[in-house]
Amino acid sequence: GEAEGTPPAAANLLAGTLPPVGQETTTVLLQTPQWRLERIHSNQASSPDGFWYDQAEHEWVLLLQGSALLELEGEPRPTALSRGDQLLIPAHRRHRLLATDPDPGTVWLALFWRGMEPD
Repeated sequence: GEAEGTPPAAANLLAGTLPPVGQETTTVLLQTPQWRLERIHSNQASSPDGFWYDQAEHEWVLLLQGSALLELEGEPRPTALSRGDQLLIPAHRRHRLLATDPDPGTVWLALFWRGMEPD
């Protein structure tokens, strides 16, 4: 797969090499001491059984391409996201990735920040 790194300033967020099946490629697009903006490209990726993300950071995601199925702890059913959908996951809200698309994959824009509660 592609190594993590900084894309060219004019990079198309939907271009790039598809990661291997079951994998994700994460690229940091912009970063300050307060926040980090990432592009995540998923290829049939999902969280391992029993694994939950429990992050110290708030995370806002926007799907640019494809679809995804997320499980948020305490929700009665999974959350389905498709192109153009966005979701705010507050810090320490446990969540798992159930499914993402095969080729050409699911492309996410993800903003992470700490501290101040989102409005």
